[in-house]
Amino acid sequence: MVESSHTSGLWPQLYEPFRAAGQRFSDWLAPASEASTDDKAYRIAMELPRVDEADVELSVDSGVVSVKGEKKSSREQQGETWYFCERQYGAFQRSFRVPADADEADISADLKDGVLTITVPRKPPAETAAKTVKIKKG
Repeated sequence: MVESSHTSGLWPQLYEPFRAAGQRFSDWLAPASEASTDDKAYRIAMELPRVDEADVELSVDSGVVSVKGEKKSSREQQGETWYFCERQYGAFQRSFRVPADADEADISADLKDGVLTITVPRKPPAETAAKTVKIKKG
């Protein structure tokens, strides 16, 4: 029996739109973020509109700052002849690798006006003192 060339590729063709839609949905749930730095700290700002502080978890492990949370928002409006309801639910997670000079022990975060700002202080540069090495005669 000869297999048709177009049927052997049927499953990937059927699967691909769903995979792409799943990625777009995941991207939609992932909060927009931006990173900045100065000589004292690294900062990460994430947009978390209508996300309660209790629904956000911030952790740091082995040089990676992770933010997990859940969006749970809804909005209803109605008039005399119309009704509108919009809901957004879903878990999100973002992770950021911090540079080697980050002070993981002193990370702080602030959630204000729908923006989570994570501040990662920089460690002061290590002082290296010059050392004189005595040369032995052989």
